[in-house]
Amino acid sequence: MASKIPNTTLGRLLDGTFDLDTDDIRARLVMTNTTCDTEIDDIETLSDYTTIDPADATGYADVALTGETITVNDTDNRAEFSTTSDIEFTGLGGDATRDYQGVLIYKHVDGTDANDQPIMFIEFTTPIVKQATKVIVPSSTTDLLRSSQG
Repeated sequence: MASKIPNTTLGRLLDGTFDLDTDDIRARLVMTNTTCDTEIDDIETLSDYTTIDPADATGYADVALTGETITVNDTDNRAEFSTTSDIEFTGLGGDATRDYQGVLIYKHVDGTDANDQPIMFIEFTTPIVKQATKVIVPSSTTDLLRSSQG
């Protein structure tokens, strides 16, 4: 899976704006017309993306992440942000207009694109068909963010 992290997010991680294991972090399932997979400059809020292309299937809703952890791994000289639970989009009507390309992970501020803050876009290795009624991003692939050296 490919990830894109907006440059603003990198600054927010360094200045402490984001507290990834205590902030309200959510995931948005996005379809194949998204520009989240290419845009990283000047993206401060979700509304700064040209096109998010959120799932439009009946029954769709963004989901809150659970079990967020920050782990320091001295053996491999890295720190990891991950979830201990799968990210699950359930109850989809199987009637989306396009296939699903990935998930947009963001800090929920107030539920508006003008204020919610992107953290990263994670692209699926292959798109998931629009007829899906359940999409699971397994915890084995939700080692969401990793910082390493040497």
